[in-house]
Amino acid sequence: MNSELYLADLEAKPESLANLADLLEAGDPFAGLPGDVRRVLFLGMGSSRYAAGVAALRLRAAGVDAHADYASAEATYPAAPGTLVIPISATGSSGETLDATARYAGGPAFLAALTNNEGSALAEAADLVVPLHAGEERGGVACRTFQHTLALLLTLETRLLGTERDIPALVRRAAQATADLLERRDEWLPPTMELLDGAHGVYTIAPAERLSSAEQSALMFREGPRRPADACESGDWSHVDVYLTKTLDYRALLFPGSRYDAQAMDWVRERGSTVVTVGAEVKDAAAAVRYRHDDDRDVALLTETLVAELVAAYWWGAR
Repeated sequence: MNSELYLADLEAKPESLANLADLLEAGDPFAGLPGDVRRVLFLGMGSSRYAAGVAALRLRAAGVDAHADYASAEATYPAAPGTLVIPISATGSSGETLDATARYAGGPAFLAALTNNEGSALAEAADLVVPLHAGEERGGVACRTFQHTLALLLTLETRLLGTERDIPALVRRAAQATADLLERRDEWLPPTMELLDGAHGVYTIAPAERLSSAEQSALMFREGPRRPADACESGDWSHVDVYLTKTLDYRALLFPGSRYDAQAMDWVRERGSTVVTVGAEVKDAAAAVRYRHDDDRDVALLTETLVAELVAAYWWGAR
C-alpha cells in the first residue's frame, strides 16, 4: 500500500468512469444472464459487500427477491434453479468469496462474477464474468473498483427490472461530479480535514439507501491513515451511536438524505459535536462539501465517498 499511488488512483477516477460509460454504451455486460432469474444473491467482503448491500436493498424495494451476504457466512441461500449468485471481488482472489462461490459452482444456480481481474480464480469459476474495468489500483486500496462495482450493479438493476434508465449518462454525470471535487479540493479539503481531525476518530453516517457511502468512508480512514472510524445508518444513529456524543470529541461525516437527519442533528446541536455534510446543507453542521450534480441521489451514491477518500489520502501522506 502506498499513499502517493492511492492519491493517483483517486485522481484517475474521472477518466476511468468516462471509459466505463463508453463501454456500457457499447454493450450490456449482463446480456448473458438467464431469463428466469427468481432470486439474486450477492456475496462479497469489505467494499464489495458494502456495494452489494445497497444493490440488494434497491432490488427488494422494486419487488425482487434479493439478498447480500458475507461471503464468510457458513451458510446462506441454497443453490436452486432460478437463483442468480453474484460473487464480487475486485482482485478475484478473496479467499472467503472463492470458498462461497465453490458451494454454487457446477450446480443449478447461475454464477455471474464481478471482478477487476478476468484471469482470476473467481472468473474461472463463473458462468459469466462481468469486468469492472477500473484499471490497476496501484495504491493497493479499493477505490475505483468500489465506484465501478456500484455503477455495474445499477446496470444489473436496470436489466432485471426491465427499465430504460440511461446508466452511461449517469456514470458520465458521476465523472463530472468526481472531477469537480478533485478540481476544487483546495477550497473544501483543508477545512474538512481540520474539522474531522479529532482525538477519537471519525464517524460516518448515511441513509440505508446509501449506507455503502458511510461504510466505505470509514474503511478508508482505517485502511490508509489507520485512524479509528466507524459507520452508522442515519436512523439507527439515534439508537446506537448517539451515546458517543456525550463522552467523546465526536466528529462525523454525514451523507444527508434520510428523514432522520434532523433527529440526529438535534443531539449534535445539544452536545456540541462536529458534523461535516457532503452533498447538501444541513442546519447546524460545521461545514458542507458541495459538488456538481449533488442533487441526484444516484450521482451521490457513485461520487460522495471521494470526500473521505481524499481526506484519508492526505492524512495518510502526512504520517
